[in-house]
Amino acid sequence: MTTRHPFLRLAAVLALSTSTVLTACTPGLAEGAAPSPPRGEISTVADNLDAPWSIAFHGRTALVSERDTGRIVEIGDQGATREVGVIDGVAPRGEGGLLGIAVHRGFLYAYYTASGENRIERFPLTGTPGRLGLGRPTTVLAGLPAASFHNGGRIAFGPDGMLYATVGDAGNRAAAQDVAVLAGKILRMTPDGKVPRGNPFAGSLVYSYGHRNPQGIAWDIRGTMYASEFGQDTWDELNVIKAGANYGWPEVEGIANRRGFTDPVQQWRPAEASPSGIAITRGSIYIANLRGQVLRQVPLDRLSTSTERLVREYGRLRDAVVAPDGSLWVLTNNTDGRGDPNPGDDRILRVARP
Repeated sequence: MTTRHPFLRLAAVLALSTSTVLTACTPGLAEGAAPSPPRGEISTVADNLDAPWSIAFHGRTALVSERDTGRIVEIGDQGATREVGVIDGVAPRGEGGLLGIAVHRGFLYAYYTASGENRIERFPLTGTPGRLGLGRPTTVLAGLPAASFHNGGRIAFGPDGMLYATVGDAGNRAAAQDVAVLAGKILRMTPDGKVPRGNPFAGSLVYSYGHRNPQGIAWDIRGTMYASEFGQDTWDELNVIKAGANYGWPEVEGIANRRGFTDPVQQWRPAEASPSGIAITRGSIYIANLRGQVLRQVPLDRLSTSTERLVREYGRLRDAVVAPDGSLWVLTNNTDGRGDPNPGDDRILRVARP
């Protein structure tokens, strides 16, 4: 593991809900205990990934999806990478390909662009760490709208045990306002793709609508759901997601204060943001940004404020996840055709005790 410079300078204030001052110093250790890395220290977990898109954990083992190769990659000791399998049927084009992944009860779930559609499949994970494999796939949901752009693609299991998926408008702007169409939506489903109890529209997987291209979802400890969303030319968004709410696209973009639409809690110019994966830990939302090339931190008790981290130090950032040890892992995305890759890109960065 290659150690990088500290995430926080001495005496920098990390805007956590506890308002704790975090300094780059090693805490006191019990005799014989292994030293803990300084809070906020950056290290490289793995490198030389090819257009990676999503990170998920199977126990303590990290799995990564690669958009264009269709590979699922296992991250081993000392950052060694190993191909677990290749998802058959992935048809990468533009922003499409193998996108979000999630792990639930021994299955890997994958959202990917196939020929003419986006779909979600699940695969039994076989073997043990260092020898993981993919069993025969089962289709969870097929026929999702697909295009070269605006495919959404993030999937995650919520605290209710249901599978949530973000679906972009796939270039069909009007579809985002039509609850009978799955484009421009956040979906909620059972692990096998059925409509669960509690969905806001009878017989429908639609959980919220009026989205352009949402790409990050996460929940706080109270079960509140948050989502990041790409705007068009005016505003990117951070939204608090409520069942049945209309987030406005394409009628409004950003904070509009118009009856019938739910406004974002924070917005940014697209050149400064392009928010993708998000994670919640230690009282803050962490948002990986592509064009903005920053890790943006939003305190849960002050949702209209934010602090920029890793500012243009590692290029485009695609995903952020909380690892089993409590560290924050951040996925760079410089080899996707839009970035300016450095030697060793793309990589997984580890932020110790953010």
